Amino acid sequence: MTNAQWTEAGTSRFIDIKAAGEDLKIHYNDAGKGEQVVVMLHGSGPGATGWANFNRNVQPLTDAGYRVLLVDCPGWGKSDSIVCTGSRSDLNAEVLAGVVEGLNLPKVHIIGNSMGGHSAVAFALQHPERVAKLILMGGGTGGGSLFTPMPTEGIKRLQKLYREPTLDNLNAMMEIFVFDPSGITEEMMKTRLDNILAREDHLQNFVKSVQANPLQFPDYAYRLREVQADTLVVWGRDDRFVPMDTGLRLLAGLPKAQLHVFNRCGHWVQWEHAETFNRMVLDFLSH
Repeated sequence: MTNAQWTEAGTSRFIDIKAAGEDLKIHYNDAGKGEQVVVMLHGSGPGATGWANFNRNVQPLTDAGYRVLLVDCPGWGKSDSIVCTGSRSDLNAEVLAGVVEGLNLPKVHIIGNSMGGHSAVAFALQHPERVAKLILMGGGTGGGSLFTPMPTEGIKRLQKLYREPTLDNLNAMMEIFVFDPSGITEEMMKTRLDNILAREDHLQNFVKSVQANPLQFPDYAYRLREVQADTLVVWGRDDRFVPMDTGLRLLAGLPKAQLHVFNRCGHWVQWEHAETFNRMVLDFLSH
């Protein structure tokens, strides 16, 4: 699968918004010109960006007539850095509201991976009138697993990489990020490490944020019934960052949710099973 038409540089845009009382320059990638808009929100790993998380998912959606926005949350990618002492989920939701309002988008579909799933749920609670459909992968609300000790081994390796951004620690995180790490290329690792080293302020501010408030992603399980958007919950059975049973909590709490679990899949469903995931998303959005 290739992105023959779209490139990161060719779709790169910035928008100035105000969130958490600060003026922030937010980076996003903008591809396609459809009336329906799909926003993709990345996870919280060091070096993550919208493009790094979702570059295998842009072309099929634009080919189907959707406009796709990949938003770099504050503290990641080319967006401004920030220390978050409250709820990171709510902060990202406030930033997304600024982007949606600034681009004059009345309603959007949202695809969120890990932290992006948490942020999507927070946005749906804050701005239900602006949400068309939700797709949550490996995230959506905080809270512990019934079967896996917390924090998980993946989260421990992620936090170590934030504190010590070395190639060895990046390798240690990525080797359990997906079910089969043989698909991770040297080019991907170089891009990820370059992203990490390019903005050490992002890493330092994330560590400061966690020190100020360890509960960056609060548990919204008690409010899930308020979300009325049709929701597709997607999980990897072998997710070692956010255990699969967390998806069952979303299925139980969200009134209009369905759940699909991929076998032989880790925390990156949209990357490991991109073609199947893309078909599933297109079917869900169009029916």
